[in-house]
Amino acid sequence: MVVGIKDAAKLIGISIISCCAVLVCALFLNYYLDILQIEDLLSSEQAVIFYHAQVSTAKVVSGVSGGCLLVTSVVMLFFYIKHYIDTHKKELGILKALGYSNLRIAKNFWVFSTGVFFGTAVGFLGAFLLMPEFYERQNEGGFLPEIAISFHPSLLVYLVALPTIAFAVLAVLYASLKLKRSVLLLLKNDFRSSSKIKRVKQGRDCPFLEDLRKHTLRTKKTLVFFIIFASFCFSAMTQMAASMNELSSEMMGIMMLLIGVILACTTLFLAITTVIKGNTKTIAMMRVFGYSQKECCRALLGGYRPMSYIGFVLGTVYQYALLRFTVDIIFKDMEGMPTYEFDFPVMCLSLAFFVVVYEIVMHCYAEQIKKISVKEIMLE
Repeated sequence: MVVGIKDAAKLIGISIISCCAVLVCALFLNYYLDILQIEDLLSSEQAVIFYHAQVSTAKVVSGVSGGCLLVTSVVMLFFYIKHYIDTHKKELGILKALGYSNLRIAKNFWVFSTGVFFGTAVGFLGAFLLMPEFYERQNEGGFLPEIAISFHPSLLVYLVALPTIAFAVLAVLYASLKLKRSVLLLLKNDFRSSSKIKRVKQGRDCPFLEDLRKHTLRTKKTLVFFIIFASFCFSAMTQMAASMNELSSEMMGIMMLLIGVILACTTLFLAITTVIKGNTKTIAMMRVFGYSQKECCRALLGGYRPMSYIGFVLGTVYQYALLRFTVDIIFKDMEGMPTYEFDFPVMCLSLAFFVVVYEIVMHCYAEQIKKISVKEIMLE
């Protein structure tokens, strides 16, 4: 077997994102299916308005949150597969030289879907543990009759079984596509296609450190996405969490805060760790030539700082637009619904907290760079 369960166990990022996606979707979709059963029991106009608002909220939240996290999971799956193939070129080249077809090798990549299965299963179970409290909070005003919690097998199929199967098929197809390379190129540790070698644009001559920083960003586009997504999650979820006490419930606020922090930390850890591991030889050579630890960090990690602030801005805009849509469109007919305005102090507090956390993480990785052994790298 080319790919084993131990390799799939490294896909903790996909497991966490899948868990968060299914947790949110299972809560709202199960509530949506259960609330449909009481439509005929509604008697007052206010109850009908509240009912339709809750139905719309369940659709919007599960659709937006689930869709966003689904796209991120797919990108992360592709990243893991490409990274695995890049780091095992010679082994894969030998297998192809022995007569193994691309599809035969790619079939082993189905194990990458085990991370999705584990995450979705934990998220689905966690949703049912939270449902009693969630149902109570959703109907805290007492507008609706009591809603019984039911188990819907279709949700288990759509949220756990189908995503696992879909990601297994996707992993095999993508791996098969990435393996369409010459055996000689794989054995030479050169993963470029002989017919598609990209030409490097000739620009103005710039200092080595600046050129290295630009090259790192240019060749690690997926990691740029992860950095932006990490700060996006942190910004959107922390700011929305602060508004939930007034607009929804304290439980929703805590859940959003935890999900946002977990997603941000997971993707940030994945991105920065990959950058460091992928540039250990570069760091070793820079240290041999007398570059300081600060200069190494600035060249390899400094370019991601502007990307993180772009993500924070996007998260701020996203949470404001989503909450305004929820209050002004979905709950517009509800009496006593507070108006939502942009909370500038909360945004400043979230930004300050983000800067502190981000810089602490960067400092920790700077210390990791200092511990890279030049001798071990040179002996490889």
